[in-house]
Amino acid sequence: MDNKTHRRGEQTRQRILDAAEALFAEKDYSAARLEDVAQAVGIRRASIVYYFAGKQELYEAMEQRIFSAMMAHTQRAERPDAPAMDQLLALLDGWLDFLVGRPTAARILLRISANSYSDSSAPVRNSFVALGAWEDIIRRGQASGEFVAASSAHLLHLLGAGTIYYSATGQLLGDERNYNPAAPDQLQAFRRLMHRSARALLSPGQGRS
Repeated sequence: MDNKTHRRGEQTRQRILDAAEALFAEKDYSAARLEDVAQAVGIRRASIVYYFAGKQELYEAMEQRIFSAMMAHTQRAERPDAPAMDQLLALLDGWLDFLVGRPTAARILLRISANSYSDSSAPVRNSFVALGAWEDIIRRGQASGEFVAASSAHLLHLLGAGTIYYSATGQLLGDERNYNPAAPDQLQAFRRLMHRSARALLSPGQGRS
């Protein structure tokens, strides 16, 4: 395969993944069809199978691409020599900014917890780096005494999951409650609250029972 053909094939593969991300953000896994992805790309369904063996493989590739992009985004803001709290807030900010800027990814991450597909271990594999980065910061903070003892999984649900819900559900709360997650005033208000919550949950001597 020459370079031109390879580039064209990779461009088609990325277009398929783009279309799949848009589709899976709007539909549950069981309702989404490869025919819909093919139609969005402007190719035949059989052409998708050339790149991905089936819907499961396409979904996993799309999911892996989201997590890889999210970690690439957050790694640019890493502060390895900073106090643990600053590292944690930088990670949360990175997740938040990525998801607000890519709302299809936020909706897909929200759907992952509810989807039923044959390989339920795929989300664990694909999120391994993101979860590992979170756990490393929590462990370092607890080892240094900067953070109180608490389950990293519980903290992930209380703090990390909030970035997903904030980014994905702005138009799902009713006309009087709907908001634009990307609006600067809304985003900064949520960011400040998220930072305050992290400090209140993790800083020693905050009066928790």
